[in-house]
Amino acid sequence: MGTAGPQPTHRTVSLGSRQIHLAEFGAGPALLMLHGGGPGASGVSNYSRNVEVLARQFRVLVPDMPGYGRSSKDIDAADPFGDIASAMRGLLDALEIPRAHVVGNSLGGAVALRLALDRPDRVGRLVLMGPGGIGIAQGKPTPGLLRLLTYYAGEGPTFEKLRSFITEDLVYDASGVSEAMLRERFESSIDPAVVANPPLRVPPNPEAFRRMDFLLDPRLADFDHPTLILWGCEDRVNPSAAALALQARLPRADVFLFSRTGHWVQWERAAEFNATVAAFLGNEA
Repeated sequence: MGTAGPQPTHRTVSLGSRQIHLAEFGAGPALLMLHGGGPGASGVSNYSRNVEVLARQFRVLVPDMPGYGRSSKDIDAADPFGDIASAMRGLLDALEIPRAHVVGNSLGGAVALRLALDRPDRVGRLVLMGPGGIGIAQGKPTPGLLRLLTYYAGEGPTFEKLRSFITEDLVYDASGVSEAMLRERFESSIDPAVVANPPLRVPPNPEAFRRMDFLLDPRLADFDHPTLILWGCEDRVNPSAAALALQARLPRADVFLFSRTGHWVQWERAAEFNATVAAFLGNEA
């Protein structure tokens, strides 16, 4: 973001024993933006190419979800989507926001969808970008997802593992990924509190995968809020074929597929992402 863009306010919101770091930009209808779950992820870094534009129309709320950034690191490993969704609902309660539009990327997309299904009254329009948990019980996880889930396993986190995941799995074209960005992500990923309690890991058994698979949730058919599904055709973490499977189960879902784009649509195709999301969220019809 340039220096002329909106400057965020930062604060820590207490939710019981948890502390949630929150950045806010702009004013207007509330827009909650939930980041992905890769090692070293955080809210503002995930949406660095988007908040300036969206803050022209919305009050943009960008938390570090539990397990990431400057927020508390404890997550219920048995139900990570539900646990984080409950925390994000608690954040809206603490901010006295009865209803917000929600954008979610990867893990954040799974959390956004879980929040919407659990409490549709708290969600306006929904934007899901390469969300996790779509068809996860139907086959083996992709190599990219396995690298994400096993980042802390074996020898533990290393800079080369982080570099490979970002440049080979998250983006189609890694030429824009800077060394500084990689170093920042790596340093975040080796926070001792994160290493002691990794936010995402391989589920213990096939039944855990089934519980995390949204395509098996009958509530999808009853969720009639306008939903926008964005997916990169070259996504190596969550396959883009899941986009149409999800759309088929949601009554009011549109799908945009981005060619020559990986898991980070909001970063690789920022201009199209910003224009499409702003138009979709601003349409009250």
